[in-house]
Amino acid sequence: MQWEIVVVMFIYLALNIGIGLYCARLNNQAKGGFLEEYFLGGRGMGGFVLAMTLTTTYISAGSFIAGPGVAYSMGLGWVLLAMTQLPVGYLVLGVLGKRFAIVARKINAVTVIDFLKQRYDSKAVVVLSVIGIIGFFLAAIAVQFIGGARLFQSMTGYSYEHSLIVFSLVVVFYVTFGGFRGVVLTDAMQGIVMFIGTAILLVGVVVYGGGVQTVMTNLSAVNPDLITPFGVKNFISIPWIMSFWILVGFGTIGLPQVAVRGMGYKDSKAMHQAIIIGTVFTGFLMFGMHFVGAIGKAIDPAIKIGDTVIPELTKKTLNPWLAGLFLTAPLAAIMSTVSSQLLVLSSTIIKDLYVSYVNPNPEERFIKRTSLIITAVTGAIVFILSYTPPDFLVWLNLFALAGMESVFLWPTLLGLYWKRANSSGALASIILGSAAYIYCHNFWARPLGTHTIILPLLVALISFVIVSKLTTPPKKETIRAFWG
Repeated sequence: MQWEIVVVMFIYLALNIGIGLYCARLNNQAKGGFLEEYFLGGRGMGGFVLAMTLTTTYISAGSFIAGPGVAYSMGLGWVLLAMTQLPVGYLVLGVLGKRFAIVARKINAVTVIDFLKQRYDSKAVVVLSVIGIIGFFLAAIAVQFIGGARLFQSMTGYSYEHSLIVFSLVVVFYVTFGGFRGVVLTDAMQGIVMFIGTAILLVGVVVYGGGVQTVMTNLSAVNPDLITPFGVKNFISIPWIMSFWILVGFGTIGLPQVAVRGMGYKDSKAMHQAIIIGTVFTGFLMFGMHFVGAIGKAIDPAIKIGDTVIPELTKKTLNPWLAGLFLTAPLAAIMSTVSSQLLVLSSTIIKDLYVSYVNPNPEERFIKRTSLIITAVTGAIVFILSYTPPDFLVWLNLFALAGMESVFLWPTLLGLYWKRANSSGALASIILGSAAYIYCHNFWARPLGTHTIILPLLVALISFVIVSKLTTPPKKETIRAFWG
C-alpha cells in the first residue's frame, strides 16, 4: 500500500462529506418547498454545473473501470465503440431541452415519474414505472458500489469488504444529507477531478510506453486484432457498433437520472452552455480512458482481471502523488453516478408513491425525515446486494442501462412531443418493451447482429403508436396543461 495514494484519497472523501454538510444546511434554509429543494436543488443550476452533473451522472464505473477493462482485452475497436457516447449531453438537452424544463415548471414536476403521472393520468403507468426504476436501478447502483469498492481495494490494499463499507458510508452520507444540491455540487468538483486525472493518466501511460508509435507497435506484436476496428476474433461487428449509437447515445434520453437534469437548470443560456461544455467533456473522457485501457496491453500484458486494469496501470506508470490524484477520478465518476441514482430511487419512493397516492399533504418535518431515511435504507440495501460481486461489471452495467431505456424512453419522449400519446400506449410500451428486453437478454443476445436493446425499443415504439391510435385520445385538460 502506498501511503501517498491513501492520503490523497481520504482528503478527497472528506471534501465530499463537507459538501454534503454544507448543502444540508442550505436545504434547511430553503425558501421553497423541501421536495423541490431536496430533489431538484431549487431548479437553479448554471451552465457549467449542469454540464458537469449531466455528464458525470452518466459517466460511471462503466466508463472508468469496466469499459477500459474491456478495451484492454478487445483493443482499439472498443475505443471506437465507446465514442458513440460522445453526444449524450447534446442529445439529452437538445431533444428534451427547453420544453421539458418549461413543462416541468408548469405542472410542478420534480421527478420523471411526476411528469409521466400528469401526462398520462394513470396509476398503472406510475406503478409500472416505479417497478422499472426499482428493479433496474438496484442493479445499476450495485455496479457503482462494486466498482467503487474494487477501486478502493486496489488503492489501499484493504479487503473488498472493508473497502465497500468505507465507500458506501461516504456516498450514502452526502446524498442523504445533501440532497440534489449536494449531488450536483459534488458532481461539479468530481467532473474537474475526472478531467485533470484523465489527462494525467493519458500522458503518463503514453510516455511510459515510449510514445504512441512504440505503443502501437508493441500492441500489434501482442495481437494484431487489437489494432483493428473489430476487436479480438471480430467480436465487434458493424451492426453491433451501429446499435451502440442507440444504447449509449439516443437511448440515454430515457434514463431517469439523466433526464431529470433537464428539469433543474436555471435558464436557456445555462442549457446552451451545458450542451457545448458537456459534449467536449464527455468526448475527452471517453476517448482518454478507453484509449488508456486499449494500449495498456502493450504496457502490462499480464493483468488478469479487467476491472483492475486502470488502477494497475496508474500505479505502474505514475508517481504515488499523481497516482493518488488520478485515482480520485474514477472514484469521482462512480460517486457522481451512484449519488444521482440513489436520489432518483429515493425520490421515486417518497415523492412518486407516498406523496402521490398515500398522503398528498404530509407535514414538512415528516417528509424531511422520511426522505433521509429512505435514501439511507436504499443505500444499505444496495450495500448488501454488492457484498458478493460478479467478475466483470460492464455487462451488468449495460443490462441496467438498456433495461431503463426499454421502460422510459418512449413514454418520456412521445409524452413530451406527441399530443396523441395516451396512457394505453404508454402501458403497452412499458410492458412489451421491458418484456422483449428481458427475453432478448436471456435468449437472443444479438438479434440480427445488433445489441440486445434494438429490437425491444422497436417493439416498444410500435406498440406505443398502434395502441395510442386505437384507443381514446388524452383528455382535453391534459392537452391544455402541456400545450396550452
